[in-house]
Amino acid sequence: MQFLHEITTEDKASKVGDRPRLEVAENVVVDGVTVIPKGTPVVGELTAVRNKGMWGKSGKLEGRVLNMTLNGRTVRMSGAFDDKGVTGTAGVVAAVAFVPVVGFFVTGTSARIPAGGQVSAFIDEDIVFTVTPASAPAPMEVAAPTAADTTTAVSPANN
Repeated sequence: MQFLHEITTEDKASKVGDRPRLEVAENVVVDGVTVIPKGTPVVGELTAVRNKGMWGKSGKLEGRVLNMTLNGRTVRMSGAFDDKGVTGTAGVVAAVAFVPVVGFFVTGTSARIPAGGQVSAFIDEDIVFTVTPASAPAPMEVAAPTAADTTTAVSPANN
């Protein structure tokens, strides 16, 4: 699956319960037949969001893949995704060593999942489908030899 839009904790843009839109990134093929086409819509859900904060705290996102819509039917899915920003702990330690109040203002970075970012997911229920085999080529028609053709045929023994 791939994300259609960026998800970030920057400026408190994301919250628990948000439903990011994803899509199937590649055709799913069984026996040479595409059973789930690329671009099939998928829905996710953010389950945990932590914004970056004071004392070097980094942003964090956690979520799960809920379902996809396939031929007008909602199909349950499972899968998880997450991202964590970089902590600013080293900056806090250095700043506190010189001016204790400064550590209060040092923050980590925001969590960010870019548009096009990919995540693995699995179908969480049975889906019944039939794969119609490609039609076999038409049999080749060959005319049977006539009686005149058999008398003029050269046999390997006559060579």
